[in-house]
Amino acid sequence: MAQDKRDGPELRLAGSTWAGRLLRLVGWRIEFDGLPARQGVIAVYPHTSNWDFPIGLLTKWAVGLPARFWVKDSLFRLPLIGAFMRRVGGIAVDRSAANGLVGSTVQQMESARRRGEWFWLAVAPEGTRRAVPGWKSGFYRVALGADVPLCVASIDYGRRVVRVADFLSLSGDEAQDMARVAACLDGVRGLHPDAAAPIRLIR
Repeated sequence: MAQDKRDGPELRLAGSTWAGRLLRLVGWRIEFDGLPARQGVIAVYPHTSNWDFPIGLLTKWAVGLPARFWVKDSLFRLPLIGAFMRRVGGIAVDRSAANGLVGSTVQQMESARRRGEWFWLAVAPEGTRRAVPGWKSGFYRVALGADVPLCVASIDYGRRVVRVADFLSLSGDEAQDMARVAACLDGVRGLHPDAAAPIRLIR
């Protein structure tokens, strides 16, 4: 198993009983032991199916995970969908201003740290369900810039396990850091394995 880094005491959370029961009913289980800090980034892999979102959302509710996530801004212009996305933690993303998004997210995390508030950002680094040559680097730059733990989370259809338990402190050496990320994901299988991206950063 890959390195598991915790930067402080485990922070346990109050989750939803019904969400956990629903996941178990459909054959899924969660591996989660708490969070090492009040702020951090969660990289969720792989993202190959529309089913990943409801499974991830049920996991968030089941363990009480205070996670927010980037969502393309066009969805927020749809009244019902936009209201739902805001309610469950969505943050509107203008894809034409990606660099500004990273910087503003780092600032929000730093502000949350000063106030002692929760701010965990969940990101699917592949950015799409289609096969792509690698991971977008936004999640990495936010975690590094805000100096927060990176959680390497997986939705493993092979074992039907959602794992939110591997926490890393990034060094800034991309090759070394991504090798550690890949070790956490060894053997993980998406619903459509051929669509899973190689575990490497692309710009």
